Amino acid sequence: MKHVLVVTAVAAALALIAACAKKEEPKVDAATEQKQALERAKQGPFGSQMKALDTSKGLGDEMNKKAQEEVENAEKAAK
Repeated sequence: MKHVLVVTAVAAALALIAACAKKEEPKVDAATEQKQALERAKQGPFGSQMKALDTSKGLGDEMNKKAQEEVENAEKAAK
């Protein structure tokens, strides 16, 4: 009976120590980790697809800029 109480007390003490233990903070924040993962993906087997995706994102902005310029030119010509 005494052994059961000792084992129970030890288990409770270990549980208390584990609960009070300081948790380690992550060494890298989530945004940095995501950027690093993206860079690794660009270098990995899907690198060409990742680069094509980046290029296509830039093309949309470029097309919008050119369309806006054409609208402005058409408005000037109509005056």
